[in-house]
Amino acid sequence: MDRIDTARLAPFPSGPNTQEPAIAGSPQSRPAVAQALDIVFIEGFVGQTVIGIDAPEHHAPQPVRMDLAVGVPMLKACVTDRIEDTINYAEVRGALHALLASHGVELLEALAEKVAHLLIRDFGAHWVRVSIAKPAKFDDVTAVGVTIERRRGALPGVAGTWAALGAGLVPN
Repeated sequence: MDRIDTARLAPFPSGPNTQEPAIAGSPQSRPAVAQALDIVFIEGFVGQTVIGIDAPEHHAPQPVRMDLAVGVPMLKACVTDRIEDTINYAEVRGALHALLASHGVELLEALAEKVAHLLIRDFGAHWVRVSIAKPAKFDDVTAVGVTIERRRGALPGVAGTWAALGAGLVPN
């Protein structure tokens, strides 16, 4: 297992008194999150999209594979058993297909960022891990791709948007 897989598969600490050593930048070295998250996941989603920096990639759709982990505070559906109280996989799947048809970016990194924003903005995620891969990019490589993690409130540009919305609402 390589370094990326080890970091990706490492468990989150169970609490502030965890005995695991803290590594700079790891979840263990960050302040404890006040609320535990339930993780809803979608593995092996495959869709077709036009993406890439090479000229032949600009015209023909190619497959991309996604694995998503979506963290939300305790899901009410655990108690209510109602689809309305959780993330609906079918709705996420439909939103992903729509995004793949319209995203307009060239890099997997930018597409992963759009997916993260979608999950946080439209599905109420507090934390997401998005892995996107091109399984057919090279003949001698199984896949190339990227994995990103994002948290609600830490998305680039979001804080500035809220500050701008509030500007001028309080009299001087």
